[in-house]
Amino acid sequence: MTTIKDMPVRASDRSKVRIFATVRVMHQTTRARVIDLSPTGMAFDVEKPIQAMAGQLVTVESEELGRLSGTVCWYSNGRLGIQYKLSTNALAQITSYFRFFHEEVRPVLRR
Repeated sequence: MTTIKDMPVRASDRSKVRIFATVRVMHQTTRARVIDLSPTGMAFDVEKPIQAMAGQLVTVESEELGRLSGTVCWYSNGRLGIQYKLSTNALAQITSYFRFFHEEVRPVLRR
């Protein structure tokens, strides 16, 4: 993982997606939209602000991906980046999503 302006950047290829999920960090829960997905992590637009710091454990639940665990890599301006806690189960869920459900989407709005 490399960094740009003190923000970690995933080295693996990303796919633009539109998946809605529930994100839980500590005792906080918020709805979020997955904006990009890779075999090692994902980025979200969160619906409401949460207190998240790099290194905290996070749980993500969605219909398309199931339940995944990971750690917060960064949180800035309503966006959250996580890295999966890689296990055979998580790898199988991500691989299954890309094999059966994924369709590349183009952003409607740009930041």
